[in-house]
Amino acid sequence: MNTTTQLLQGRRVLVTGGARGLGHAFAQAIAEAGGRVVIADILADRVHQAAADLRALGLDVQGLVVDLADPVSIQACATQAGELLGGLDGLVNNASVTNSGGKSCEELSIDTWDLVMQVNVRGTWLMTTACLPALRASGHGAVVNLASDTPLWGAPNLMAYVASKGAIIAMTRSLARELGGDNITVNAIAPGLVLVEATAYVPEARHRQYTEQRAIQRAQLPEDVSGAVVFALSNLARFITGQTLPVNGGFVMP
Repeated sequence: MNTTTQLLQGRRVLVTGGARGLGHAFAQAIAEAGGRVVIADILADRVHQAAADLRALGLDVQGLVVDLADPVSIQACATQAGELLGGLDGLVNNASVTNSGGKSCEELSIDTWDLVMQVNVRGTWLMTTACLPALRASGHGAVVNLASDTPLWGAPNLMAYVASKGAIIAMTRSLARELGGDNITVNAIAPGLVLVEATAYVPEARHRQYTEQRAIQRAQLPEDVSGAVVFALSNLARFITGQTLPVNGGFVMP
């Protein structure tokens, strides 16, 4: 039984990185909870197909293309999403790149570091500010930033990504202070290692480490994270802001 049914009835939500993996799962869960969703992704062909697949399930989902490394593209996406939905009540900053997986701090290139920070950190900041007029107008805006549990335990050989997700946690707290007066909540969700296409590069030993050291000893699936995102967007979380919620089966318990 889906206990989130209608929890987001009529809520208008933009989800970045929604063409696949976690973002796709979030979009489906939000729409199943009664929300109206725009998914945005740099993968032009896949984002439109993903939206069509979700519409085929009877869900209210539309697709847009966005490049989070391009401020002009970000602004255009936020504007178009607001126009398609007639406003915005929620934003899920899910899209990110890894690129530094398996490289030590000495092997990491400056170009890789800059790209990861540009997309993951600057992109999240710019998308949030681009959506602020619509979120303010809604009267009950909610921003959910996808962090990671990697900065909570200091995952090695992944420094650019870990640093970017640590920055997301810090940014979440600062934004929550700034936007609370506008009745906008800002929270972060910090998943563990999830079985999705984007984590296919992770060595089997790291997957095993996560599974064996979790309190709940099994692989983490996208659906394991979706409920936390739906909750953070809902009225049930209206007095929760500036928080980071690890969703990792008990791998990290900060």
